[in-house]
Amino acid sequence: MMKKNAWDGKALNMSSSTPRKDRTHWLYIAVIVAVIGGIIVGLVAPDVAKELKPLGTTFVKLIKMIIAPVIFCTIVIGVGSVRNAATVGKAGGIALGYFLTMSTFALAIGLFVGNLLKPGEGLDIAGSSGEGEKILEKSAEGSHGLVDQILPSTFFSAFTSGSVLQVLFIALLVGFAVQALGKEGEPIIGAITKLQQVVFKILSWILWLAPIGAFGAIAGVVGDTGMEAVIQLGILMLAFYITCAIFVFGVLGLILKVVTGVNIFSLCKYLGREFLLIVATSSSESALPNLMRKMEHLGVDRSTVGIVVPTGYSFNLDGTAIYLTMSAIFISDAMNMPMSLSEQAGLLVFMIIASKGAAGVSGAGLATLAAGLQVHRPELLNGVGVIVGIDRFMSEARALTNFAGNSVATLLVGRWTQTVDLDRVKEVLRGDDPFVPAVEGEHAH
Repeated sequence: MMKKNAWDGKALNMSSSTPRKDRTHWLYIAVIVAVIGGIIVGLVAPDVAKELKPLGTTFVKLIKMIIAPVIFCTIVIGVGSVRNAATVGKAGGIALGYFLTMSTFALAIGLFVGNLLKPGEGLDIAGSSGEGEKILEKSAEGSHGLVDQILPSTFFSAFTSGSVLQVLFIALLVGFAVQALGKEGEPIIGAITKLQQVVFKILSWILWLAPIGAFGAIAGVVGDTGMEAVIQLGILMLAFYITCAIFVFGVLGLILKVVTGVNIFSLCKYLGREFLLIVATSSSESALPNLMRKMEHLGVDRSTVGIVVPTGYSFNLDGTAIYLTMSAIFISDAMNMPMSLSEQAGLLVFMIIASKGAAGVSGAGLATLAAGLQVHRPELLNGVGVIVGIDRFMSEARALTNFAGNSVATLLVGRWTQTVDLDRVKEVLRGDDPFVPAVEGEHAH
């Protein structure tokens, strides 16, 4: 019941932010135009295109600037959310265990597909990273072992040193300290939540410069490599979409069928309107209120829905997980600096932690990707500029996969906690008791 208020608040916030979502469509269009323009300039006037590289590297600098506050806020709030979810009992504990397992599995799938297909291999865009070598030298000069890289000299130096590991350490420290305070720590979480809103507002402003960054980055890469860059980026997008589809209909579908007997295609058909909304907005969070109402109508207990869905939107980001590791492998291969297995394992562990808590926020995945590269291979950081050009194209698959993952998770946790009526589920999915939206009927389930 406690979670219901959070749901209502989110739903209220969603409706009030509709104009904002509409405006982001112009950003989407601008990025598409910028990518096409960058490709044309790169092919027609490669020498001019190479001079446009600073536009891409400048955008990457702005993303790098916002990494530390994004990581700090999301991790502190995320750790607090773990505590809150765990206190609600069995459903919270099972949900968190499932989320951790599936997001780790999704990250591993991204690594596997990236290593199998190697879509960036042979592209060699290292020359288009203007500052990669400088970052690498600075990193090497300041490296005195893992412990020294993690422990900051002072509490605040973590935010000025440019070390994501130090920010992560401080964030975890603060998060667990706030947990220990219990109710007295709630105002601190509230204050950091407000700070997070400010940080993400700044990030949203930076993202409005994405068309300029994408234009410069794509133009520079195409100017250096010709059509090869366009083909390789297309392969990455296609591989990502196929991987997400296999994950949803293969992995999640199999688990759902074995545990509950429910067909994944029937569930997707039931949630068809929400999937269309996500495609239109490129955000899985736009469908959150209706998902909660529909899962309750489907036969899952309200308390379970109230725990699993909001928590899943922060901790069960399967599509984002696949995107993070696949993109990291693509960048390392495209820059002719492939990651070793140990580096990939370290990246996997970092992404498991850093990817939590930033759901539904446009650009947070890009910031997390940049953070992971900065920690493990700082010389690869400028390769993020190339991904910016296709990030918006990949956002739909990310959002759809995240949404599908959370709808499946709700049924699974309901089954494991005996809080779902499977007969009711089958009845609704057959169409015997269709969901009636509140705007269409006086009584909505």
